[in-house]
Amino acid sequence: MEDKSKLLDELKIDRSDDNEPRGISVPVVLIGLVIALLLGGGASYFLLQGQGAGQGSGEAGSSSAAKVARTQTSPVQESQPSVSGTVAEGMTQTDTGTVTPASERLLNASGYITARRIATVSAEIMGLLTDVRVEEGMTVTRGQVLATLDAAVASVNLQFAEAQVAVQEARMESAAAELAEARRVLTRVTELKKEDFSSTADVTRAQASVASLEAQLKRSAADIEVAKFEAARQRERLNDHTIRAPFDGVVTVKNAQPGEIVSPSSAGGGFTRTGICTIVDMDSLEIEVDVNEAFIGRVSDGQRVAANLDAYPEWTIPASVIAIIPTADRAKATVRVRIRIEEKDPRILPDMGVKVAFLRT
Repeated sequence: MEDKSKLLDELKIDRSDDNEPRGISVPVVLIGLVIALLLGGGASYFLLQGQGAGQGSGEAGSSSAAKVARTQTSPVQESQPSVSGTVAEGMTQTDTGTVTPASERLLNASGYITARRIATVSAEIMGLLTDVRVEEGMTVTRGQVLATLDAAVASVNLQFAEAQVAVQEARMESAAAELAEARRVLTRVTELKKEDFSSTADVTRAQASVASLEAQLKRSAADIEVAKFEAARQRERLNDHTIRAPFDGVVTVKNAQPGEIVSPSSAGGGFTRTGICTIVDMDSLEIEVDVNEAFIGRVSDGQRVAANLDAYPEWTIPASVIAIIPTADRAKATVRVRIRIEEKDPRILPDMGVKVAFLRT
């Protein structure tokens, strides 16, 4: 029995050591599990974000590629104006329904509408504005009165000059009457000399008187001419106080108001106007563009041109080349080209932006 008890005791498991720490404790294991779960969740999040970013970058890359594909076109295609969706691709629709094939376009350029006849109207003399009869947008004709200056002094000067003409004419009439009397005296003295009733001295004195009065008459005639010239000068001076339109056109800028001082040259202080208004001849509008000197060989005098205003991109204006300015801009490497507008239209205004296409002849 004792042997069996000893044997049983030897077979018992000693659990006294289970409560002692063996390497890693339970809390440490729990913390490790929590960290593992957090790391796994973070990895999954970043993996999903990476996939979304990859898709986004792919879409952006495709969009950029599409943009690059769109921008990598020929210079002619880049500058072509937008066309209506009902028009076939490669064609440009006009307001009249006609189209310009893209194959006819040799070169595109951009520029501005300019006026060959444009003037800032001012007075030839310095004076006070008493009336301004124009406003912006008003149509004027050649010779129409635009403004008037105070002409009180000029009017008096003209009256004085005209009075001087009258005085010289009266003096001339007096000299003519005296000359007529002197000639009658000379005739009587000469007749009396033949009968020895007068001396040679009397005849000589009468002849001298006639000659003197003839010279005085000529001087009076010359004085009259001088007085008339002075009167004409004062009349022109008076007319300078009325400012008139130099040509037919439209007033685009009004620079002065009644009560201001105007002068043909700038005066100190900044209170003197040098211009009254600006007039533009709308019939002289044309297009000026700068063409790259590398492509100027594609442009020739009289060449057909299709123009499109930036304000009306689908309206094609027929035009033609007037001249190629025979000089180049060193800084921009361009050559200026003047283009005639074949059809006038009130929608075409100075300084508007315009794109042109030089067509095949």
